[in-house]
Amino acid sequence: MTKLLEINHIQTLCFAKGFSPARLNVATSPFLLSRRGGGGYCSNACIPYRLKFTCYATLSAVVKEQASDFSGKEAALLVDELRSNFNSGRTKSYEWRISQLQNIARMIDEKEKCITEALYQDLSKPELEAFLAEISNTKSSCMLAIKELKNWMAPETVKTSVTTFPSSAQIVSEPLGVVLVISAWNFPFLLSVEPVIGAIAAGNAVVLKPSEIAPAASSLLAKLFSEYLDNTTIRVIEGGVPETTALLDQKWDKIFFTGGARVARIIMAAAARNLTPVVLELGGKCPALVDSDVNLQVAARRIIAGKWACNSGQACIGVDYVITTKDFASKLIDALKTELETFFGQNALESKDLSRIVNSFHFKRLESMLKENGVANKIVHGGRITEDKLKISPTILLDVPEASSMMQEEIFGPLLPIITVQKIEDGFQVIRSKPKPLAAYLFTNNKELEKQFVQDVSAGGITINDTVLHVTVKDLPFGGVGESGLGAYHGKFSYETFSHKKGVLYRSFSGDADLRYPPYTPKKKMVLKALLSSNIFAAILAFFGFSKDS
Repeated sequence: MTKLLEINHIQTLCFAKGFSPARLNVATSPFLLSRRGGGGYCSNACIPYRLKFTCYATLSAVVKEQASDFSGKEAALLVDELRSNFNSGRTKSYEWRISQLQNIARMIDEKEKCITEALYQDLSKPELEAFLAEISNTKSSCMLAIKELKNWMAPETVKTSVTTFPSSAQIVSEPLGVVLVISAWNFPFLLSVEPVIGAIAAGNAVVLKPSEIAPAASSLLAKLFSEYLDNTTIRVIEGGVPETTALLDQKWDKIFFTGGARVARIIMAAAARNLTPVVLELGGKCPALVDSDVNLQVAARRIIAGKWACNSGQACIGVDYVITTKDFASKLIDALKTELETFFGQNALESKDLSRIVNSFHFKRLESMLKENGVANKIVHGGRITEDKLKISPTILLDVPEASSMMQEEIFGPLLPIITVQKIEDGFQVIRSKPKPLAAYLFTNNKELEKQFVQDVSAGGITINDTVLHVTVKDLPFGGVGESGLGAYHGKFSYETFSHKKGVLYRSFSGDADLRYPPYTPKKKMVLKALLSSNIFAAILAFFGFSKDS
């Protein structure tokens, strides 16, 4: 397994994280990750770490300079400890689950400033965006779990059949056991804590592996989990490839991974060795199809909200490309330009409301997309960059070549290609020509087109006349299809994804008929056939020795 991760997939995972294999041994200058503390701003300042960027075999990593001491042996001991505590029944009670969920809610309330600051350090994420996209959503999920936990845990009564009469039956939810959550860097708090909420609500022991590419959030999560949660059953392991490899070598009862499709294949290969079920929350090229009959200003604002105001395009559900008609494209572009200036000013690179690219490697990846042959001359707005600040201005391109990496790969940044078609229905084929996306968006007032879009476009989720908001509806499952993912969570779906639905049949010792036992007589056969076909009258006749035709 170690060789599989550290040798065979070096190039695959470097590309997945946006690095060139030629840069494997190239690291940027170390920088100091400092934190402010005191004054009520962040009551517990985090210990500063000296960090550096490097691409270490399978994962792009922001790692501590000291060597990792978390080996396969330590990982095995950790899992054994958690499994022992799980087997003791500690996590199964309502009281344990609710206390941990309440502690998470309290943690979010008390450490909101620390969380906001960590997100700013990792991504320059604006305070309001951090609150709305990560802190508020996580708190909402936690409060829903607290409110509904008793209902979710209650056994579900189901009907029984005449063949088991007299009896009753229930579906009982039970925790899976010890689960591993591997989270992503683009929403490092939300995508770490929300699946953990589901795992705790379902009664599991949990190991969280935060993304090393968001080191401030990773460090903070480790600190806060140790402070607020039960460390005998809930743990955080920081680090890069050595730690991830050590964890994946263990036997888990479920692995929940958020990231890219290439890395997901590695996760799934590791899980297959132990027949471990997985949830893979991935991404893809999420399209927005824009009809010409829309409210242009509102449509433009909502596309911007689902692209540049969504972590500067670094979001798996963000708009990856737009499809519209040739006749309407110029109007849409003008509307986008107007609203972009309203949102971010004339010089968006100076805007405090625009997140930065997460690191220099991803910056170079996006820059190379813009510099490809046949792409640079397609820019109709933006295209400005400041490498020292890791920022790229909101950029719109028109009809870039289909063969370009911008149209073949998930962009994951502030670049928005607009593809034109003769008539809006032609956009369906453009979408179907690519792997199924995590999200798809349609802007239209045409109810027939809306119906056709929902019926014919396969995607993890769909929003009509807006972007990304479907993920905030906790009664909707959030997950992908095909290459965009496997499994779903959010709300009760989070509880269910970390639970096993166990069927239980209850019978008493009374009513024990000899029909099911040998010797098998013709009379028994007639009665059983009648019962199995739900023909009670025929069964009664057969029981008394009469056939239905006599």
